[in-house]
Amino acid sequence: MVSSIQKEKADAFLKFHYDKEILVLLNSWDAGSSKLVEACGYKAIATTSMGIAASLGHPDCEVIQLSEMLRVVRGIVNAVQVPVTVDFEAGYGNNVAEILESVKKLIATGIVGLNIEDSIELSPVLIDEMEFCERISAIRALSDSLGFHLVINARTDSFYTSLGSTKEKLAESIRRGNKYREAGADCIFVQPVWDKETIATLVKEINAPINILSNPAIGAELPPSVQELQNLGVARLSLGSSLMKASLALIKKVANELSEKGTYSVLSDTMTPRQEAALAYKMAIGMNK
Repeated sequence: MVSSIQKEKADAFLKFHYDKEILVLLNSWDAGSSKLVEACGYKAIATTSMGIAASLGHPDCEVIQLSEMLRVVRGIVNAVQVPVTVDFEAGYGNNVAEILESVKKLIATGIVGLNIEDSIELSPVLIDEMEFCERISAIRALSDSLGFHLVINARTDSFYTSLGSTKEKLAESIRRGNKYREAGADCIFVQPVWDKETIATLVKEINAPINILSNPAIGAELPPSVQELQNLGVARLSLGSSLMKASLALIKKVANELSEKGTYSVLSDTMTPRQEAALAYKMAIGMNK
């Protein structure tokens, strides 16, 4: 059963995709990181599948059990007041029936949105677009039957995995994006795309709000700024796994310096000013109010 609060949060989250101001999502992976993001003023929480998996000591791509994912997600939903959307990868199922069962369990945690992608373990061969549309339509029908609007962010990995030229990948992304929209998706997620001209074309040619990934951990060049993406008409910006990767990179840097030099410069610099470090901790445990 979907509560009235969950329905209200879902409606609010959907509206964020149509605001003049771009929806910015810092993808978190547990209750503490989610509470910190919320306390920093962000109006919604989005999870990172890689982050959740890594926090449990596992690789990405649905290696962890659905029950593990749901336990973490439930903890996040209970820890924050803002809407929560979940990176649900390929849907935790091999067919429509299995995916629907998984989505039912996900909805029961109190979430209001999900990402679902058209690649399996980032294989170069994407899921047949009609089959993927069937999955989207089935999830939309399930949402409707429960009396609330689950926000479906349909991710196409045409740029990420497909072979061919940039022009061919762009055409594939546009075709799939529009089909996914017609099937019931609310937002189309295309990644990783940072070229401004390409992004502008996606915004123009796909009849849906567009989600762009801004993850400096992927390429040599920095992605466009929030303002640049907003000016291009992008509706939603997410950071993907970059926050978790940055956290892990910091641990490694501190560990390496300590073992190699016996000094604490990286740790000290990160915790300076000390008041900010202490405040971040308080925000993560809800003691900043």
